[in-house]
Amino acid sequence: MSGGGIAAIIAASAFAIIAIAVAYAVVRFSKVLDEASAAIKNVTTETVPLLEEVTTTVELTNRQLERVDNLTRNVESMANKLSSSADSILSKGSAAKLAGVAWGIAKAARKKKN
Repeated sequence: MSGGGIAAIIAASAFAIIAIAVAYAVVRFSKVLDEASAAIKNVTTETVPLLEEVTTTVELTNRQLERVDNLTRNVESMANKLSSSADSILSKGSAAKLAGVAWGIAKAARKKKN
């Protein structure tokens, strides 16, 4: 064999080794892609129900917050009415009359007991 023939055999052997290495890398990479694809499918199947549950929870929470808001408005309205009633009683000098009436009722109740 000549030097050119030996060089051709060495080059062919090197290309064969490179081809085997590339094929091995491609096979390994395809396994990684398969595993990644399976992981993505698992995440998708687990995430969709979780998102639906979160949506339901947020809707229920919003309903409860609306109820609390209505209660707060009602309490505020009652407090305003009570405040205006107290202001009207105190501003018209009726507080003394009211205290007198209460004292009279208490005095009559004590007499009735005796």
